[in-house]
Amino acid sequence: MTGQTTLRQRVISELLDTLCADGGVRVVTGDPGCGRTTFLEHAARLFRAGPVRHVRPPGGRAGEVLSDALATAGTVPLLVCVDDAHLWDAASRAALGQAAARARSARVGLLLTVPGHRPVDPELAALPVLRLGPLTAGDAARLVDDATDGVVHPAVREDVVSAAEGNPALLLALVHRLSPAQLAGRRALPRPLADGEVLAAVARGGLAGVPPERAGLLLTAAAALRATGEPDADADLVLRADGTGATEPLPEVLVRAGDRIRFRSPLLGRAVYAGAPAERRRAAHRALAGALPDPDGVLALLHRSWAVTRDAPALADALARAAAAPALPPVLRHRALTRAAALTPDDAARVHRCTAAAGQAVLAGHPSEALRLLDTARSRPAPPSARGGAELLRGTVLLADGPVDDARESFLLAAALLAATDPEAAATATLGAADAAWSAGDPVTCLDVLTPVPVAPVPGAGAAPSHEAVLGDHRDGMRAVLLGRFDRAAEPLRRVVGRGLSGDEPERLLRSASAALMLGDVTTARRAGARALAAARTHGRTALEPRALEYLAYAELRAGHHQLARTHAEEGLRTAARTGQRNTAAHHHAALALAASIEGEKEVVAEHVTAALRTARRHGLAQAAALAQWAAARADLGAGRPREAADRLGPLVRPGARRGHFAVWMLAVPCFVEAAAVAGRPEHARAVVEDFALWAACGADPQAPAQLLRCRALLAAPEAADALYRRALERHEDTAGDFERARTELLYGKWLRRRRRLREARARLGEALMGFERCGAHPWVRQTAAELRAGGAAPAGGEAGTLSRLTPQQLRIARCVAEGATNREVALSLSVSTRTVDYHLRNVFATLGLRSRVELVRLVEHAEKTGARL
Repeated sequence: MTGQTTLRQRVISELLDTLCADGGVRVVTGDPGCGRTTFLEHAARLFRAGPVRHVRPPGGRAGEVLSDALATAGTVPLLVCVDDAHLWDAASRAALGQAAARARSARVGLLLTVPGHRPVDPELAALPVLRLGPLTAGDAARLVDDATDGVVHPAVREDVVSAAEGNPALLLALVHRLSPAQLAGRRALPRPLADGEVLAAVARGGLAGVPPERAGLLLTAAAALRATGEPDADADLVLRADGTGATEPLPEVLVRAGDRIRFRSPLLGRAVYAGAPAERRRAAHRALAGALPDPDGVLALLHRSWAVTRDAPALADALARAAAAPALPPVLRHRALTRAAALTPDDAARVHRCTAAAGQAVLAGHPSEALRLLDTARSRPAPPSARGGAELLRGTVLLADGPVDDARESFLLAAALLAATDPEAAATATLGAADAAWSAGDPVTCLDVLTPVPVAPVPGAGAAPSHEAVLGDHRDGMRAVLLGRFDRAAEPLRRVVGRGLSGDEPERLLRSASAALMLGDVTTARRAGARALAAARTHGRTALEPRALEYLAYAELRAGHHQLARTHAEEGLRTAARTGQRNTAAHHHAALALAASIEGEKEVVAEHVTAALRTARRHGLAQAAALAQWAAARADLGAGRPREAADRLGPLVRPGARRGHFAVWMLAVPCFVEAAAVAGRPEHARAVVEDFALWAACGADPQAPAQLLRCRALLAAPEAADALYRRALERHEDTAGDFERARTELLYGKWLRRRRRLREARARLGEALMGFERCGAHPWVRQTAAELRAGGAAPAGGEAGTLSRLTPQQLRIARCVAEGATNREVALSLSVSTRTVDYHLRNVFATLGLRSRVELVRLVEHAEKTGARL
């Protein structure tokens, strides 16, 4: 299914959902090339509630059609589709608007399309607008695969998706522009990929109504936007550079809001700039440079740089100096350094500036642009220190958004190139290579990388700087963990934690959080992760936020606080998507799947598992893949499918070539032992319990000692199991988290009931029920309630109240909908697909016996007024 099809189905699903509430009236608009007409046709095909009527100008009678429909409304819903409503005359549009207003009180749906690059006509301005936004990166990538039958090279797909900026028509135009050899990655792509001809073809008539004398203003505005990379520009600057008076009306494709000016459609701005002759573009930049008050400021220098046609060393040096100014946003610093590199004739200096520009591109959330700059740096001769710096950054980019094996090789090359001149950077590269091998689930390579190599001292160097000491301690601690020597790991890792927490450097705080997780100190890991997040935001290091949120999410999961983990992972997923970090996003998907597996949300678990595995398999992320599989198995176990859970977990935890990631499989052992024992296969679990005992003795997981005793109880003879369960519950007193304790209470209660010790069983099961209810573990609540009923007791409280029958995710969605959010807005806020929101909302309506969003709003408002649980 293409991204376009997915979007259309989501919107039509929302239309059907709201048809009874407000008539489903929508004015559909969007950029040129967003597919308004195709959307309308697809909407008509998907509409199943009743007949569909199409009205097309000129000569259509939409007002009469709607009047006829209103006369018969109330029996069968009707959908009326009016394409290009802006082409009607004013009187016809007025009749259409009046009929649409009446349709909102009947079971008549109305879809009107108008272009998004001009204001909505006043006759239709009062109607609700549905703007077709850009495709997500995932939807765009699927559309490219559909258009090329999947033969496109991954790097080419990324370039096309980036250049199209979510516009489906531009995306397809770029695909059709490329030859089979270019699509397969065997030949270089044209630069720029989206040139003036392609953009003009997609924009089509969007600029047709602009008077020729105003074309210069459009080009000046487009040139101003190119410099800043922002959606709008300084209006006074643009008008001053163009010589336009402040009171003169603007062309309708431009809109002014206060002191800012922008294109109604960003695509038109790109088309204006790319389609203009080179000399006119240079003239626009010269005018903008002359209109700026500070001739030596970064914006003036940037405009001057686009006005020259050859190398300009003095201008390049001035740009590089201006880029070092404090408080400059990464996007602007990236542009300045990129232009400085392009104007620099010296190869070594150009490599340095390309690398610096790539670093700013990473901070700005543009990893693909960073890799292009690093490719340019790699193609130029430079000293080892410059090449090493470029490879170190390449490894960092790939570790967050690329194949981790490639990241490891870049890190290793960087370490070799930097060893003689910059030991601290070489140590950073070595740890990066170890991180990449860790992500890939390759303990042998990880150990090999972490083995200390004697390095000759650098002449003139004094004592090792504190950062180098942190890196050395982290290296020694990681190596001891991999060797299973937690006694040797504790001291260096605690030093890493302490040094990081003594300051506010985000990278050191992230190392502290990682070290604390390896030590099993989840409280400190949560504190270090929270401080790393705050420091990243304070210092403007947006690219570090997803990693800080990842550590926070995993620390909360380890502590048994899965709902807090879910909150952090949802935010982390949004930030990772915004900064182009798909590998980090895969970890957030895995964390969300683990949290949802406790709450029993089958659709949510499946969605996040699929998303995590998609990237994990493509980029070799063994750790994220193992976590996602564990989440899927835990969901099976909660749903009463122990055989399926055991089959899924067996390859991950049992010895053999397919065993899962070495940092994950021990965490999943308790689930496997429970699944195997309940499924009647205890013999499959005995060997892994002995391995788990070694893990529990290390002290790296606060839950492990109690879990080990529970595992032994599941596999023990009846005369020994009772004492083991009691000891397990005693050990649970030493750790936080309701979920694991409640699981032990449930298994012990089941064991007691089967031995007819009903009074004791009911006590244990009652404790389990309260524990599962506190953490929202609905599948286990149902299991426990069933056990209580089987033992002759009725569970108390769990189903009281109307809204209490909803799952936590359903409650979240109900609250958002009651506040007026659309299904798409709910999906964006919860980091799930709109299809998942549709699924949950249908279940909410079915569970509560509701027929419309209006009834849901009333129910939620009543619950809030009366203090019911929401």
